[in-house]
This record gives sequence, C-alpha cells and structure tokens, in this order.
Amino acid sequence: MEFPTHRLFDAVNHQLKHFPKSDMLNAKIDGAWRSYSTQEVNEIVNKFSAGLLNLNVSGYNFTAEGSDKIAIISQNRPEWVFTDLAAQQIGAILIPVYPTTNPIELEFILNESEAKHIFVSTKELLDKVKSVNAKFLQGIYSFDQIEGVHHYSKVLDLATPELLEKVEELKKQIPNTHTETIIYTSGTTGTPKGVMLSHANIVSNVFFSKASFPFPDQPQTIALSFLPLNHIFEKLITYVYLFSGISIYYAESLETIGDNLKEIKPNGFTTVPRLLEKVYEKIMSKGEELKGIKRALFFWAVGLGRKYDNRKDGGFFYNTQLKLARKLIFGKWKEALGGNIDFIITGGAAASEKLLRIFNAAGIPVYEGYGPTEHSPVISVNREQEGGTYFGTVGPALEGVEVKLAEDGEILAKSPSIMQGYYKRPDLTDEVVKDGWLHTGDIGIWVEDKFLKITDRKKELFKTSGGKYVAPQPIENKMKESRYIEQIIVVGNDRKFVGALIVPSYHGLKDYLKEHNDLPNPNISNEELIELPRVIKLIGSVVDHYNTYFNQVEQVKKFKLLPREWGVDTGEMTPKLSLRRKIISDKFKDLIEDIYS
Repeated sequence: MEFPTHRLFDAVNHQLKHFPKSDMLNAKIDGAWRSYSTQEVNEIVNKFSAGLLNLNVSGYNFTAEGSDKIAIISQNRPEWVFTDLAAQQIGAILIPVYPTTNPIELEFILNESEAKHIFVSTKELLDKVKSVNAKFLQGIYSFDQIEGVHHYSKVLDLATPELLEKVEELKKQIPNTHTETIIYTSGTTGTPKGVMLSHANIVSNVFFSKASFPFPDQPQTIALSFLPLNHIFEKLITYVYLFSGISIYYAESLETIGDNLKEIKPNGFTTVPRLLEKVYEKIMSKGEELKGIKRALFFWAVGLGRKYDNRKDGGFFYNTQLKLARKLIFGKWKEALGGNIDFIITGGAAASEKLLRIFNAAGIPVYEGYGPTEHSPVISVNREQEGGTYFGTVGPALEGVEVKLAEDGEILAKSPSIMQGYYKRPDLTDEVVKDGWLHTGDIGIWVEDKFLKITDRKKELFKTSGGKYVAPQPIENKMKESRYIEQIIVVGNDRKFVGALIVPSYHGLKDYLKEHNDLPNPNISNEELIELPRVIKLIGSVVDHYNTYFNQVEQVKKFKLLPREWGVDTGEMTPKLSLRRKIISDKFKDLIEDIYS
C-alpha cells in the first residue's frame, strides 16, 4: 500500500487546507477549556521553530547524529505537540521522556541523546531534571509559570521575521527519511534503548492505520487523550487525528478522566487494558451496592454480556434480552463515558476477553490492536467493519504491513514503519531487524488464517525443573478475569511446579465478606485482610477454577497474596503498565522462596 511523502508537521498545513478548526488542540486551564485553532497552532509552532533557531538549535545535515536533540518531560497538553512540531520543522530530533521516569534513567537518556534543551511541564518535573547531571543541557524551559526558570513563551519571543523565513525554507528541505524522534523504551529489564523513528516510519503507520481501521476525514469528531504522548501509541494516534481533522481534548489527569468524558462527550479514545479494567471494577463495585430488583437486573445484564459473541447470532431470545439490557442497564455505562463513544482502541498489553465481550455487548465498541515501538507501532488491529473483529486476538495485519510467523512462533513484520534502528546500538539493531523483517519477540498464532493472536513473550517463557515449558501470560490473563484478582505474576522457572504472586481486588474481597456477613471490620487493613482464612480459601477456589483451563504442568499449585498493588512509581510496572518481571521477582524473592519451601 502506498502512503504520502508527508512529514509529520505537514499535518498542520493539511488541516489548514482541508478542514481548519477552531478547536484543533484543547486543554482545561483554571476550570475552563482553552481551545487552539489550526491557524493559532500554525502561528505558535512557526514562532517556536524560529525561536529554537535563535538558540542555535540545528538539524545539521538532517542526520540522527548531526541533528540537535530537544527533550521533553511533560504530561499531555497542547504545548507537548507544539514542541514536537517546532523541533520537526527545523530538523531537530525530539527526545520524549515519561514523567514517571526515575532520575537514573533520565540522566542516561539526556546524556546518551546529548539533549541540548529540555521542556518540562511542572515544578516537580523541573526539580527532577535539576537533580540529574545532564552534561549537554544548555537550557530548561517550562510550560507552567515557575519561578526561576524561563517559560517556553520566551522561546517564541526570540522569533524574528528573518528567522520565520528561514523556518519556511527549512521545512521544504527536510526529507521524510529524516529521524523525527528517538523514543527510549524502558522495557521490562535492562538499560533503555533509543528507538529511532523517521517521519516516513510514523507517517506510513498513520496512513496504514487510517485505511485499516478506518479513520476517514472526520472534522466533527472529538477524541479524548490521556495515554502518555511520550509513548509511540498515543503519538501515532495524535497524528491520525490531526491528518483526519479530529479535535483533541487533553484530560486533566488520570483521576479526572471520568469527569472529562462527561464534559466533552468524545467519540473515542485510546487506552491500555489496565485502565479498562479499572473502569470495569468501578462499575462492578457500584453494582454490588445495589439492592433488590436493581441488583438483579444489573447482574442479569452482566451475565448476558459475558455470553456475547460478535461473530455469532445469539438468536431471537438472546438478542431481545440484550436489547432490553442495553436500554435498562448498559445505557448508563455509555452515559458515564459521555454517551457518544464510537471507538475505544486498546493496546500495549493483552486485554481480557471477558471485558471485550461485556463492553461490546454494552454497545461500547472496544478494539484491540498490537505493535511495538520499533514498528511505529501498529502491526495489527481489530476493525470496525463487519467480521473485522475477533475477541481474544489483536486483529488482522494492518494494510501495508506483511506479517509471518517464524518456526518457533515468533511474530515477524515487514513494512516501511520499521524503525531506523537503536540509537548508537547497531549491534542490538542487528539482533531484531534481519533481512528487512522485524523480530518482535512476541509469540503468536493465526486464528482463521486472518486474525493474529499473541500467546506470549518469547523471553517470558520459562521451563520447570521437569523440563516443561510454561507461557505465563495466558495463565495470568485468564486468572485476571476473576473479580477477586487485581494483578498476578506466574513464577516457576527451574522449579518443581508453577506458583503465583497475587494482588487481590480489595474492593472485591470486602464486598464478598460483606455478602457473607464475615467482614470483621470495615476499616480492616489489606495486610489483615489477606491473612483471613476465608479470603485465602476464596482465592484458592478462584485459582482452582481457572486452573481447569490449563494442563497439569501449567496449573498454579501454590500462591502468595500481596497487600499492595504494583505500580509505575514503585518500579514494578513499565510506564505502559506492563509487568517488570525481573524487578518483581527480585523484590519479592523471599515470598517466592516461601512458595517453594
């Protein structure tokens, strides 16, 4: 499939020409939404580029090594996109950093990339940047007004008519093969690797995604953005929106997503399964509080949702019930998401098939996709079209992307979206890109010769002491279907049997104990809760139930309960909310030893 020879910053002129908007980018400031029109964004970004030129920022020779690097560490907001576009227009390379990145990794990223200037959003992030020894950093600018540091508007003030003309000249010269960004992936282990992505890499993925999902030009459509722009998934979808004329509204924070959804009533958003799980848990928690007929109707609707199959006609009786459930129960779920949701796209980790069935049954369309940063990122996605979605898979391969499975099941992809390589690490690049094929490290199978299903990570497979291989992800994903299991990691490498560390759902446990009049104290601590014999017995019965889906070798024989969720801040999860297995195994090695003692 062909794609335009655009650079990413061409999205602004494309929008100006085809569907100039009054609300291209939007953020809530002091309780009110502030909208930036396409024309205003264009003017800000051009001044920003000119100001960077005044600071001697250069895209010298338009090479990854020769071009200056501009770092950004910020929550999602219009200024993030301004910075990205401004750097692009003069050939500088953006180095995005997660706000949650620890100081050690931050220092490594800033020094390896030789970042010349950095833009921060808040005082907290400013302090983090100041705490590290960034050897090449010449300037720090903030998006918030913070004492002791220049506001980013000072860079715009450096623009002159001559420099604005220079910006226009440079824009014409920048090839779409030029490196647009270097995204450092923390991964689950090891030192961060800088993934070099060119304009062509990302633009190809933008237009392949637009054709596949599809995303036609939709100037009346609104999207809410809250996944970190530092991650290629949200960055990619941002440019899908910009090239499609979709207005972007930035959530104030993860805590305000619910309120922001009701305010702006978006047509769609992207998310990760963990956040969908949180939404579902909140809905179920409210359902537990209902009494009498309302409670009965709620769980009747949820039961219907669990049986939903988009690929089979449920028959007259089921369809009639589902229609009634959507009117009586599920309609309220839709209203809680603003009432206008046409699409939710989830990626970054495996989504629970149970959740996909229930949300889609409720008339809330959730589509699962897949792809690593090294592929800009999308390799496959379920579709809106009839027959284009298969729950439990990550959909058909994207238009323009060739996918095949190696002999060991590893997923290989070939397309113009494959990265240019790892920055300063050609050795690592050669390990994952061979003969034009990206070796993803994920294991998969084909369903119906069309839909790709991820079964595990190649490096996460482990072998028991009996020599049997075990894939932990399918076991974990199945166990998490229980309303009583919040998080789980399966262990057992070189051990006699499979074990697990489990973080139970504390809301679920308390509701269960209340139902059975066995909650000793409403304010009971998590530490006390997991010691209760009834709780241990309950989780044991859940594990026994889901064990029946697996063969004897894969079944969890023993487990330990933990009193606290794993998180990004505490180091057990990556910023895209994937488990860091090595860190969890090291951190809780004593508990793991207890399983096998």
